[in-house]
Amino acid sequence: MKKTKIIATVGPATESSENLAALFDGGVNVLRFNFSHAKHEGVHAIMERVRELNASGRTNLSTLLDTKGPEIRTGDVAEKRRYSKNDEFRIYVEQKAADADLQGLFCDYPHLLEDLNVGETIRIDSGLLDVKVIAKNAGSLTVRAENDATVGSRRHVNLPDTKIRLPGVTEKDREDLLFGISEGMDFVAMSFVRTKENVEELRTLLRENGAEHVKIIAKIENREGVDNLREILEVSDGVMVARGDLWIEVPIQTLPLLQKEIVRMAREMGKFSIVATHLLETMIENPFPTRAEVSDIFNAVAQRADATMLSGETTTGKYPLQSVAMMKSVIESAESHFVSEHKEYSDAGLSKRDREKKILIKNAIYSAEDLDVEAVLIFTKTGRLARLAAAYRPNAAVFAFTGKETTVRYMNALFGMEPVCLPEWSDNHEANLEAALVKLRECGKISDSGRIVAVTDLIRDGKEIPVLEFIDLADRR
Repeated sequence: MKKTKIIATVGPATESSENLAALFDGGVNVLRFNFSHAKHEGVHAIMERVRELNASGRTNLSTLLDTKGPEIRTGDVAEKRRYSKNDEFRIYVEQKAADADLQGLFCDYPHLLEDLNVGETIRIDSGLLDVKVIAKNAGSLTVRAENDATVGSRRHVNLPDTKIRLPGVTEKDREDLLFGISEGMDFVAMSFVRTKENVEELRTLLRENGAEHVKIIAKIENREGVDNLREILEVSDGVMVARGDLWIEVPIQTLPLLQKEIVRMAREMGKFSIVATHLLETMIENPFPTRAEVSDIFNAVAQRADATMLSGETTTGKYPLQSVAMMKSVIESAESHFVSEHKEYSDAGLSKRDREKKILIKNAIYSAEDLDVEAVLIFTKTGRLARLAAAYRPNAAVFAFTGKETTVRYMNALFGMEPVCLPEWSDNHEANLEAALVKLRECGKISDSGRIVAVTDLIRDGKEIPVLEFIDLADRR
């Protein structure tokens, strides 16, 4: 059973019910909808199929809404602008002024003149053209091209040296988020997170619209987000290493180290992590990856990320199902060569009862390895116990039982957790345990004569008491 989860972006190549089921069969745990491109009508149709597949028991798929986020772009140009290295030209804050200058460009960042200083870099079209600011004028910046390039209309602009003053949640994001809430999305990946205030803004919106259960994934894709990583993690549920934009904002040779550090810090703080972008980019057009891509996935598993993500490979790629199969194969191969050390992590944000549960789950994970236990069973209402277990990176099989579908969907993203919904969930631990054992025996996950360890809450005198219990399966036949 692979422990590292797979997230796949849904698009034309995978949106049919048949292909959604095939993604699940191939090892996908979470479906991502990229709202930089997705339209509400199309997403609604796909979500209907996902709900039907999940309700029938055919699949167990969670869903993730990835916001477009605030962005900065150049304006429209009648003809593409061609620049040579050392060319000097102007970037304007008004489109009309740029239109009157055959070499000029418009930039829609409203604070361009106040926030940028001489000597700072502007990266245009995902780094296709780098320019340095050499002078500030009334209504424009004079810049010098650092390389040869051709620039068309509406190109992305990155300001890696600048603290950006843009809202965390744009008006488009708000519309998309309200739509996502109505559709029952399980996660929100928040694009271009720069500070903890960005995450808190989103948290407030979710709370005000009855969606407190939706988990927030902070996408780290700019220099400011890296600088504020710890405080962002404090208020987020998880983090995504969004390498596609991050490499534009930081020196590319530092990206592998930053990825390692982001994943490490997330685990250290008990939060889940996702490594994303270009993991199998070659397979958009080709049936087989490069050696470098295979090594990339292997390294993400070695770093103990909770999940890896596919983007274009499963949206418009020619080989979407093969891409999933390849990712699963590499994950399983990598996991077979690593034994987790169950490193300790922060108690920040945990109640006294949570800390008690954390100690119990740690002991259960160690016991499963030391005492030849078949599996660890945990029983959780909110998924908090599963998160505590996942952060220890268990080597043993862990089955997480709950009575809530929303909790199942959350646990789908957590390392090493195999979530199971118990429709007959009750406050009676013995009843839940018996129902769980029946389910595991039916699907061949446990034997009739081995041992398991279970972590749950007993209700005694109206109070919840966390307990760890060793169970000899032969005694319960």
